[in-house]
Amino acid sequence: MRAHDGVAAASTLHDAGESELAAEVLGHLADPTRLHLLRLLRGGEQDVSTLTAQVSASRSSVSQHLGRLRLAGLVQVRRDGRRMLYRVGSDHLHALVAEAYEFASHVVRSIPHHVADERGPGG
Repeated sequence: MRAHDGVAAASTLHDAGESELAAEVLGHLADPTRLHLLRLLRGGEQDVSTLTAQVSASRSSVSQHLGRLRLAGLVQVRRDGRRMLYRVGSDHLHALVAEAYEFASHVVRSIPHHVADERGPGG
């Protein structure tokens, strides 16, 4: 085996792991309530009561969704007295959620999608 063949094999294994994790993250985002909660958390830390007032779900349901997101590592929580404050700990996740909403907005409003220049950056 040539030296670069080993690099290619390692890259393939690495890509497979990334693909699995990416699919897992997208699976957590596939629920409309969880996606909406993540979008709301873009504005900063919020507690369950504040989030419940902004979504069409019960407090119990919001708590369960936040628990799933926390266990998946997509949100972080800290205690402030008796309240638990939730936040998204990754700018990448904020961007992913924003892009999902942007894509949906284009589809719903029949706006043409942006197409990347096939020449690549600077070309």
